[in-house]
Amino acid sequence: MDVILGIDIGGSTTKIVGLRADGSIVSMLRVRAEDQVTSLYGALGNYLSSNGLSLQNVRRVVLTGVGASYVDGSIFGLPTCKVDEFSASGTGALALSGQESGVVVTMGTGTAFLWAEAGGAVRHLCGSGIGGGTLGGLCHKLVGMERFGQIKKLAAQGDLGQVDLTIRDITNHPAPTLDPTLTAANFGNLAEDASPADLAAGTVNLVLQAIGTMTVLACQSCGTQTVILTGSMTTLDQVKPNFENFERLYGIHYIIPESATFATAIGAGLCSLRKKAVE
Repeated sequence: MDVILGIDIGGSTTKIVGLRADGSIVSMLRVRAEDQVTSLYGALGNYLSSNGLSLQNVRRVVLTGVGASYVDGSIFGLPTCKVDEFSASGTGALALSGQESGVVVTMGTGTAFLWAEAGGAVRHLCGSGIGGGTLGGLCHKLVGMERFGQIKKLAAQGDLGQVDLTIRDITNHPAPTLDPTLTAANFGNLAEDASPADLAAGTVNLVLQAIGTMTVLACQSCGTQTVILTGSMTTLDQVKPNFENFERLYGIHYIIPESATFATAIGAGLCSLRKKAVE
């Protein structure tokens, strides 16, 4: 079996996906990136071993992500190319969601907002420093945790009532369009006895709501109501209820595709396949 390996070398994790010649997925692997180049080679070796593949089974390696800039030349002597991260993210998001166009939000260490259209047209709208790196840094200081899996588990047990100020906390007569339970101020009602779980939940809420607000502005700039969410943070328990609130408020349709964590790696491989098909 010949495979094309799409590898997304991010700031904190490396994602690797194997694609067949028809674009279907063989399997996916995610590893923490303490060092981006070391992580790349470790992830590749792990992927080949766990799938019973050898270097001879790899047709080519396609690199993307911020860490791809640290890699020069070929990987293990294999045909190696690079795809810019925005093109890879937009292509992967549309392919996984089945959409023809939409705002693509990649929630990684930071957050990027893209406009993507079928056929490969991808435009960078804006970016934000608020993302997984923010979540990890704040939680490291507040609760002594910075690993995503630990934060995710802890935050799921927290009580936002111990941290956030809601609309009903400040008015008896909210605007008809506003749910009284919505956040009026992140960390605006911080209790002295707030637990580590409460603090983690509040931090997750702050990051997701900041990103959600930016999706509204991105949609308004593009004249669309479709947003495709990708990246590791889509696996947080709080993602669905948070974006359901934005959907009710603004009429935006949020899509979290299956395998959203691997959208950029998948997109890198698909971009390579399309380019070779044209050639």
